[in-house]
Amino acid sequence: MVDVDMLAERLDKAARDALPVAKLTERTPFDVATAYAVQRAGIERRRRRGELLAGVKMGFTSRAKMAQMGVDDVIWGLLTDAMLTESAVDVSELIHPRVEPEIAYLIGREVRSAAAVESAVTGVAVGFEVLDSRYRDFKFTLPDVIADNASAARFGFGAWHAPHDVSNIGLLMEIDGRPVQTGSSAAILGDPARSLRAAARLALGAGLKLEPGWIVLAGAATAAVPLPKGAHVRVTGAGLGSVEVTT
Repeated sequence: MVDVDMLAERLDKAARDALPVAKLTERTPFDVATAYAVQRAGIERRRRRGELLAGVKMGFTSRAKMAQMGVDDVIWGLLTDAMLTESAVDVSELIHPRVEPEIAYLIGREVRSAAAVESAVTGVAVGFEVLDSRYRDFKFTLPDVIADNASAARFGFGAWHAPHDVSNIGLLMEIDGRPVQTGSSAAILGDPARSLRAAARLALGAGLKLEPGWIVLAGAATAAVPLPKGAHVRVTGAGLGSVEVTT
Protein backbone atom coordinates (compact mmCIF):
# COMPACT_ATOMS: atom_id res chain seq x y z
CA MET A 1 0.00 0.00 0.00
CA VAL A 2 1.20 3.49 -0.89
CA ASP A 3 1.05 6.04 1.94
CA VAL A 4 -0.42 8.96 -0.01
CA ASP A 5 -0.27 11.40 2.91
CA MET A 6 3.37 10.61 3.61
CA LEU A 7 4.33 11.26 -0.01
CA ALA A 8 2.31 14.49 -0.08
CA GLU A 9 4.05 15.65 3.10
CA ARG A 10 7.47 14.93 1.60
CA LEU A 11 6.73 17.13 -1.41
CA ASP A 12 5.03 19.81 0.67
CA LYS A 13 8.04 20.05 2.99
CA ALA A 14 10.40 20.22 0.02
CA ALA A 15 8.43 23.18 -1.35
CA ARG A 16 8.24 24.96 2.02
CA ASP A 17 11.94 24.46 2.76
CA ALA A 18 13.05 25.05 -0.87
CA LEU A 19 15.13 21.86 -0.67
CA PRO A 20 14.89 19.19 -3.39
CA VAL A 21 14.13 15.55 -2.70
CA ALA A 22 14.73 12.34 -4.62
CA LYS A 23 12.00 11.15 -6.96
CA LEU A 24 9.23 9.55 -4.92
CA THR A 25 9.13 6.56 -7.26
CA GLU A 26 12.74 5.67 -6.41
CA ARG A 27 11.50 4.28 -3.09
CA THR A 28 7.80 3.81 -3.72
CA PRO A 29 6.62 2.93 -7.22
CA PHE A 30 3.04 4.07 -7.89
CA ASP A 31 0.69 4.63 -10.81
CA VAL A 32 -0.91 7.73 -12.30
CA ALA A 33 -4.14 7.38 -10.31
CA THR A 34 -2.15 7.30 -7.09
CA ALA A 35 -0.08 10.25 -8.30
CA TYR A 36 -3.20 12.38 -8.62
CA ALA A 37 -4.25 11.28 -5.11
CA VAL A 38 -0.88 12.53 -3.82
CA GLN A 39 -1.40 15.79 -5.73
CA ARG A 40 -4.80 16.35 -4.16
CA ALA A 41 -3.47 15.52 -0.70
CA GLY A 42 -0.77 18.13 -1.20
CA ILE A 43 -3.33 20.72 -2.28
CA GLU A 44 -5.45 19.91 0.78
CA ARG A 45 -2.43 20.69 2.97
CA ARG A 46 -2.20 24.08 1.32
CA ARG A 47 -5.92 24.68 1.77
CA ARG A 48 -5.67 23.87 5.46
CA ARG A 49 -3.06 26.62 5.69
CA GLY A 50 -5.61 29.06 4.25
CA GLU A 51 -4.90 28.96 0.52
CA LEU A 52 -7.86 29.04 -1.86
CA LEU A 53 -8.20 27.20 -5.15
CA ALA A 54 -7.69 29.62 -8.02
CA GLY A 55 -7.70 27.48 -11.15
CA VAL A 56 -6.09 24.76 -13.22
CA LYS A 57 -2.77 24.51 -15.02
CA MET A 58 -2.14 22.20 -17.91
CA GLY A 59 1.03 20.29 -18.70
CA PHE A 60 2.47 18.19 -21.53
CA THR A 61 0.47 20.23 -24.02
CA SER A 62 2.94 19.71 -26.85
CA ARG A 63 2.92 16.52 -28.90
CA ALA A 64 6.70 16.31 -28.59
CA LYS A 65 6.51 16.34 -24.78
CA MET A 66 3.78 13.69 -24.79
CA ALA A 67 5.94 11.48 -26.98
CA GLN A 68 8.98 12.09 -24.76
CA MET A 69 7.06 11.05 -21.64
CA GLY A 70 5.27 8.17 -23.36
CA VAL A 71 1.75 9.48 -22.78
CA ASP A 72 -1.20 10.22 -25.01
CA ASP A 73 -2.97 12.81 -22.86
CA VAL A 74 -2.14 16.03 -21.08
CA ILE A 75 -1.58 16.25 -17.34
CA TRP A 76 -2.95 18.90 -15.02
CA GLY A 77 -2.41 20.52 -11.66
CA LEU A 78 -4.22 22.99 -9.43
CA LEU A 79 -3.48 26.65 -8.82
CA THR A 80 -4.02 28.46 -5.52
CA ASP A 81 -4.24 32.15 -4.72
CA ALA A 82 -0.84 31.98 -2.98
CA MET A 83 0.76 31.10 -6.33
CA LEU A 84 -0.58 34.22 -8.04
CA THR A 85 2.13 36.81 -8.63
CA GLU A 86 1.27 40.47 -9.17
CA SER A 87 4.67 41.91 -10.00
CA ALA A 88 7.54 40.04 -8.32
CA VAL A 89 8.68 36.50 -7.62
CA ASP A 90 11.02 35.79 -4.72
CA VAL A 91 13.15 33.08 -6.30
CA SER A 92 14.88 32.43 -2.96
CA GLU A 93 11.65 30.63 -1.99
CA LEU A 94 12.06 28.24 -4.93
CA ILE A 95 14.47 25.42 -5.75
CA HIS A 96 15.28 25.73 -9.44
CA PRO A 97 12.64 28.00 -11.00
CA ARG A 98 11.94 28.15 -14.70
CA VAL A 99 9.55 30.45 -16.54
CA GLU A 100 7.44 29.91 -19.65
CA PRO A 101 4.89 31.94 -21.66
CA GLU A 102 1.23 31.00 -21.38
CA ILE A 103 -2.25 31.72 -22.64
CA ALA A 104 -4.60 32.29 -19.68
CA TYR A 105 -8.37 31.98 -19.65
CA LEU A 106 -10.73 33.57 -17.11
CA ILE A 107 -13.76 31.47 -16.15
CA GLY A 108 -16.90 33.56 -15.74
CA ARG A 109 -19.40 30.99 -14.56
CA GLU A 110 -19.45 27.48 -13.16
CA VAL A 111 -18.55 24.87 -15.76
CA ARG A 112 -20.64 21.72 -15.61
CA SER A 113 -19.41 20.07 -18.81
CA ALA A 114 -16.34 20.20 -21.02
CA ALA A 115 -18.53 21.17 -23.96
CA ALA A 116 -19.71 24.28 -22.12
CA VAL A 117 -16.33 25.59 -21.02
CA GLU A 118 -15.62 27.89 -23.97
CA SER A 119 -18.94 29.71 -23.52
CA ALA A 120 -18.07 30.17 -19.82
CA VAL A 121 -14.85 32.06 -20.62
CA THR A 122 -15.11 35.82 -20.05
CA GLY A 123 -11.51 36.80 -20.72
CA VAL A 124 -8.25 35.75 -22.34
CA ALA A 125 -4.79 37.09 -21.56
CA VAL A 126 -1.12 36.53 -22.09
CA GLY A 127 0.47 35.02 -19.01
CA PHE A 128 3.47 33.27 -17.55
CA GLU A 129 4.04 30.29 -15.31
CA VAL A 130 6.99 29.73 -13.03
CA LEU A 131 7.72 26.03 -12.74
CA ASP A 132 9.70 24.57 -9.85
CA SER A 133 10.02 20.81 -9.62
CA ARG A 134 10.58 19.70 -6.07
CA TYR A 135 12.80 16.87 -7.34
CA ARG A 136 16.56 16.87 -7.44
CA ASP A 137 17.99 18.03 -10.79
CA PHE A 138 14.47 18.68 -12.15
CA LYS A 139 14.24 14.99 -13.11
CA PHE A 140 11.11 12.90 -12.68
CA THR A 141 8.86 10.18 -14.06
CA LEU A 142 5.27 10.77 -15.14
CA PRO A 143 3.77 9.76 -11.75
CA ASP A 144 6.37 11.87 -9.94
CA VAL A 145 5.54 15.08 -11.80
CA ILE A 146 1.79 14.58 -11.42
CA ALA A 147 2.21 14.00 -7.68
CA ASP A 148 4.25 17.22 -7.58
CA ASN A 149 1.25 19.18 -8.87
CA ALA A 150 2.73 19.31 -12.37
CA SER A 151 5.64 21.45 -11.06
CA ALA A 152 3.34 24.41 -10.35
CA ALA A 153 4.95 27.24 -8.37
CA ARG A 154 3.86 30.76 -9.43
CA PHE A 155 1.83 32.35 -12.21
CA GLY A 156 0.66 35.70 -13.49
CA PHE A 157 -1.22 37.28 -16.38
CA GLY A 158 -1.72 40.57 -18.14
CA ALA A 159 -4.86 42.56 -18.91
CA TRP A 160 -7.95 40.57 -19.80
CA HIS A 161 -9.35 40.82 -23.32
CA ALA A 162 -12.72 39.76 -24.65
CA PRO A 163 -12.67 36.08 -25.67
CA HIS A 164 -11.56 35.59 -29.24
CA ASP A 165 -9.60 33.20 -31.42
CA VAL A 166 -6.09 32.79 -30.01
CA SER A 167 -5.28 29.61 -31.92
CA ASN A 168 -2.20 31.03 -33.62
CA ILE A 169 -0.85 34.18 -32.03
CA GLY A 170 2.82 35.05 -31.72
CA LEU A 171 4.40 35.00 -28.26
CA LEU A 172 7.67 36.56 -27.18
CA MET A 173 9.40 36.13 -23.83
CA GLU A 174 12.23 38.48 -22.88
CA ILE A 175 14.55 38.50 -19.87
CA ASP A 176 16.26 41.84 -19.20
CA GLY A 177 15.20 43.00 -22.66
CA ARG A 178 16.77 40.05 -24.43
CA PRO A 179 14.50 37.65 -26.36
CA VAL A 180 14.83 34.17 -24.85
CA GLN A 181 11.86 32.37 -26.41
CA THR A 182 9.53 32.97 -29.34
CA GLY A 183 6.67 30.79 -30.43
CA SER A 184 3.02 30.50 -31.32
CA SER A 185 0.01 29.61 -29.25
CA ALA A 186 -0.59 26.90 -31.87
CA ALA A 187 2.12 24.91 -30.07
CA ILE A 188 -0.45 24.34 -27.33
CA LEU A 189 -2.24 21.25 -28.72
CA GLY A 190 -2.64 23.07 -32.04
CA ASP A 191 -5.07 25.48 -30.35
CA PRO A 192 -5.18 26.51 -26.66
CA ALA A 193 -8.96 25.98 -26.74
CA ARG A 194 -8.28 22.24 -26.89
CA SER A 195 -6.29 22.53 -23.69
CA LEU A 196 -9.10 24.54 -22.12
CA ARG A 197 -11.58 21.78 -22.93
CA ALA A 198 -9.18 19.18 -21.57
CA ALA A 199 -8.89 21.16 -18.33
CA ALA A 200 -12.65 21.05 -17.88
CA ARG A 201 -12.79 17.35 -18.77
CA LEU A 202 -10.06 16.35 -16.34
CA ALA A 203 -11.31 18.56 -13.51
CA LEU A 204 -14.86 17.27 -13.85
CA GLY A 205 -13.56 13.71 -13.97
CA ALA A 206 -11.87 14.38 -10.62
CA GLY A 207 -15.04 15.80 -9.09
CA LEU A 208 -14.16 19.49 -9.50
CA LYS A 209 -16.13 22.12 -11.40
CA LEU A 210 -14.27 25.10 -12.84
CA GLU A 211 -15.53 28.01 -10.74
CA PRO A 212 -16.23 31.67 -11.57
CA GLY A 213 -13.01 33.65 -11.18
CA TRP A 214 -10.76 30.64 -11.75
CA ILE A 215 -7.88 30.80 -14.19
CA VAL A 216 -6.94 28.11 -16.69
CA LEU A 217 -3.33 28.17 -17.85
CA ALA A 218 -3.49 26.40 -21.19
CA GLY A 219 0.13 25.23 -21.24
CA ALA A 220 3.49 26.33 -22.49
CA ALA A 221 3.90 27.72 -25.98
CA THR A 222 7.70 27.33 -25.74
CA ALA A 223 10.25 25.54 -23.62
CA ALA A 224 10.74 26.91 -20.10
CA VAL A 225 13.97 28.76 -19.32
CA PRO A 226 15.80 29.19 -15.99
CA LEU A 227 14.60 32.17 -13.97
CA PRO A 228 17.54 33.92 -12.26
CA LYS A 229 17.51 36.33 -9.33
CA GLY A 230 17.47 40.02 -10.23
CA ALA A 231 15.79 39.53 -13.59
CA HIS A 232 13.02 41.36 -15.43
CA VAL A 233 10.73 39.12 -17.48
CA ARG A 234 8.25 40.31 -20.07
CA VAL A 235 5.90 38.09 -22.06
CA THR A 236 4.11 39.65 -25.03
CA GLY A 237 1.27 38.15 -27.04
CA ALA A 238 0.13 39.53 -30.39
CA GLY A 239 -3.08 41.43 -29.74
CA LEU A 240 -2.97 40.64 -26.03
CA GLY A 241 -0.42 43.13 -24.75
CA SER A 242 2.16 42.00 -22.23
CA VAL A 243 2.78 40.95 -18.65
CA GLU A 244 5.91 41.69 -16.66
CA VAL A 245 7.48 40.28 -13.51
CA THR A 246 10.74 40.86 -11.66
CA THR A 247 12.76 38.56 -9.40
